[in-house]
Amino acid sequence: MMLYWLVEVIPVSETAKRSTIYFKPSLHRALRIKAADTQRSVSDLVNDAVQMALREDAEDLSAFEERAKEPTVTYEALLKDLKAHGKI
Repeated sequence: MMLYWLVEVIPVSETAKRSTIYFKPSLHRALRIKAADTQRSVSDLVNDAVQMALREDAEDLSAFEERAKEPTVTYEALLKDLKAHGKI
């Protein structure tokens, strides 16, 4: 399965901010190898990964908001219901 996503290319001189990040040596090596293999910079790979993580966080928060008004069920009530319906 291949995954594709659109990446916004921002010239370094335009809006990029510089930051220092400390990686474990094995992770840094893997990033350098992937960057070379994909002909992208380590910075691009890290930016994409952070952007994806933040997007997933936003999706999670949205899902929580959508389900906030759902009724809650205690663990005991859930077990009772599962037993009553022959699920356990």
